[in-house]
Amino acid sequence: MCSNYRPVGDSSRLQRYFGAPAPTDTPWPEEARSMSLAPVVRQRDSEGEGARTREVFIGQFGLMPFWAKDPTVARRNFNARSETAATRPNFRDAWRRGQRCIIPAECFYLHRVDEGKATRWQIARTDGAPMGIAGLWSLGWSHNGTPVPSFTLLTVNADDHPLLSTFHKPEDEKRMVVILDDAD
Repeated sequence: MCSNYRPVGDSSRLQRYFGAPAPTDTPWPEEARSMSLAPVVRQRDSEGEGARTREVFIGQFGLMPFWAKDPTVARRNFNARSETAATRPNFRDAWRRGQRCIIPAECFYLHRVDEGKATRWQIARTDGAPMGIAGLWSLGWSHNGTPVPSFTLLTVNADDHPLLSTFHKPEDEKRMVVILDDAD
């Protein structure tokens, strides 16, 4: 599971690597944790013959389904298993509606337990470029009726990954975020 990452913080890097600048009216923290705000890239329909362009919105880290009555449900929805996202109640509507997104990240953080002691590791690309993490987005509603855009990171099993299989508690299933190819 990935519950902490560093979002791309520079609008020019978002434009260069992800094809859309960030909105300037909403700041986000240097590190994203559950329920914090961060930039998210999604496709949107453009005017014209079915053209699609990318846009960046600021969303809450932790997916809040549109039907949720309690906004705190998002607190535990920061990751979605790719294998079950289409069928799990908290994620299936976003999956079925094609509400896929890219979460721009400079790095993400994982804990590795060696000899009973957890050590925080930073995972980043060796070339210094940001990575795109696959995700789902949704538009939920706050207690006072205002819209709350939110998102989750998609994960896959990491048992066979040479590095990422060494993280988390020994008895826990090894999971990793889905890192997209640059072409995606």
